[in-house]
Amino acid sequence: MTGPWWREAVTYEVYLRSFADADGDGLGDLPGLRSRLPYLAALGVDAVWVTPFYPSPDHDAGYDVVDHRAVDPRLGALADVDRLVADAHRLGLRVVIDLVLNHVSSAHPWFVAARAAGPGSSERARFHVRPGRGPDGTEPPNNWRSIFGGSAWAPFDDGEWYLHLFDVEQPDLRHEHPEVAADALATLRFWLDRGVDGVRFDAAGSLSKDPAYPELPDGWRPGDPAPYSDRDEVHDIYRRWARELASYPGDRLGVAETWGPPEVLAPYLRPDELGQAFAMDPLYWPLRAQLWRDGVDALLDATTRHGRLPTWVHGSHDIRRAADRWGPDGARAVLLMMLALPGAVYLYAGDELGLPEVTLADDAIRDPVYRRSGGVDRGRDGARVPLPWTGGPPPYGFGPAGSVPWLPQPTGWGGRSVARQRHDRTSPLALTRAALPLRGTWWRGRPAELAWRDAPAECLAFRRGPGGPTCLVNLGDAPVDWRPYGDRLLLASTAADGKLPARATAWLA
Repeated sequence: MTGPWWREAVTYEVYLRSFADADGDGLGDLPGLRSRLPYLAALGVDAVWVTPFYPSPDHDAGYDVVDHRAVDPRLGALADVDRLVADAHRLGLRVVIDLVLNHVSSAHPWFVAARAAGPGSSERARFHVRPGRGPDGTEPPNNWRSIFGGSAWAPFDDGEWYLHLFDVEQPDLRHEHPEVAADALATLRFWLDRGVDGVRFDAAGSLSKDPAYPELPDGWRPGDPAPYSDRDEVHDIYRRWARELASYPGDRLGVAETWGPPEVLAPYLRPDELGQAFAMDPLYWPLRAQLWRDGVDALLDATTRHGRLPTWVHGSHDIRRAADRWGPDGARAVLLMMLALPGAVYLYAGDELGLPEVTLADDAIRDPVYRRSGGVDRGRDGARVPLPWTGGPPPYGFGPAGSVPWLPQPTGWGGRSVARQRHDRTSPLALTRAALPLRGTWWRGRPAELAWRDAPAECLAFRRGPGGPTCLVNLGDAPVDWRPYGDRLLLASTAADGKLPARATAWLA
C-alpha cells in the first residue's frame, strides 16, 4: 500500500439509527455500534463512517443539528464517541464522522434568536435572509427550489424569509459570516482533538451561495448548475479546513459529499483541498459496458490529474438499495468491479447482505422528502430500515427482544440476516468477506492506469499495470467464457464449465 491510509480504503457507512440499538428505544446508537465493531473488522473494511449522532429534533433523521459539539442523549454520550474511536483503533479500523455544516436545526440557539430578533437584526445575519417580494413581502425572494421539494424559502412572517435548501426546519448558514466560519472551524477541531480519523462534509457544494440571489433560468431542472452549488468561493472554505486537517498527525481525511459529473468533483481534490470527493454519478448508471468504460476513464482522468483517485460509492442512505438499482446479481458484480478499480470504495451498511429496498406503508415514512413532495417521492426510508442480525424473532437482533425499531422491518427480514448468511458460502456476505482481503492482495496499491482488454459484447475487462490480475465484468444477458483471461481468483456468482454468468464479475490471474 502506498500513500495515506484513505487513498484506497474501503469505508463502511453506518447509518447509526438503523445499525444496532443497545438500549431498546428503537434507535440505533453508539453503544450498539461499538458492540458490532468486531463484525466490521472481520468483514475486512478499513474504516467506518458514522452518520450524525448530534442533538436533533429529528426532522431529517439527525441531519438537523442543534449542537455540533455534543451527542444526542438517545444515541449515547461524548464518552461513547471516545470509546468508539479507541475500540475501533484497537481493531485496526479508522473512524470518519459526518459534519453537517451547511445548515442547522430550526431549534438551534442561533436560529431561535434570529426568529425572535426581527428584520434586519444581527442575529439574522448568520443566515441567508431576504425580504419577500410583493407589496407585503408575502412571496418568496426568488424561485430557488428546495432539494427536498417546494420553495427553498420560508417566511419569518414579518416580511423576511430564510433560505433552506433542504427541509424547512434546516435553515442554511452564511459561511461568509465570521461567527459562522469560526464556529465551523471550532467544530472541526473539537472532533479532531477527540481522535477521529476523518470527516465527511455533508452537502459539500452548498456552503457558498451567490450573494445576488439570482433567479433560476427558465427550464432549469434539478441537477443543472445552480447559484447555490459548487461555486468557486466554496473552495476557499475547504482550503481553510484542509489546512486544519493537515495540522493533525495521522493523515486525517476530508471527504466531500459531491453530486455531479467529474468536472464538479475534481476541484475539491486539488492538492490544497480534500483527499476524497464522492463519485455519485455511477450510482445511477445502468449496466451498459461502454457507459461504464467511458465513465471510469473520465473519473480517472479528472482525479489523477490532481494526484488523487476516484472515490467509488456503491450505496448510501440517500438512495435506493443497490440490489434494487442494479438487481441482486448486478449489485454484486458492480461491487467487485469497484473493488478492483483504482481508488477508494464506500459500502453502505446492509449492502454486504444484499438487502433489498423496503416498501413502507405511507404512515410509516419519516423522510421529509415524502411530505414536501406531496407523496410523489416516497423518500429514502426504504433503504434505512434497521438491519437484521439474527434469524428471529423481530427485531432480528437490531435491538433487545420486544423492542420496536423506528422504521418497521418487513416480515421474514431475519432470513437475510448476518446469522443466516454467515455460514452460507453462496451468500452476499460470504462474497464480500472473501473479496475484501483478496483486494488487499491483488488490487490495492497497483498502478492507477487501466489497461482495457478485448472483451465480448456488454463485457468489460481491465488490468492495472503489467502482469496484474484481470477484472472481467459481464453486464450482458448471456454467459461468457472467462478462461482466456486467466485462472479464477474470485467470482461474483457461481460459474459452470468456465462460463461467467450474466451480470457477474470475475477476478482472474
